[in-house]
Amino acid sequence: MAKKKAFALRINEDMLKAVEKWAAEEFRSTNGQIEWMLMQVLKEAKREPKNKEK
Repeated sequence: MAKKKAFALRINEDMLKAVEKWAAEEFRSTNGQIEWMLMQVLKEAKREPKNKEK
């Protein structure tokens, strides 16, 4: 599993409320929803991170 790194995110309040609502509907945390959304966009752009084998 990839190491996770914390960072601050500034986001419009209305946008955050929409993400929180979507997350609740999908039974995800807000953080999990944002990660999922970012991964979907990365996959669509064919820019998803490569898995690092140890």
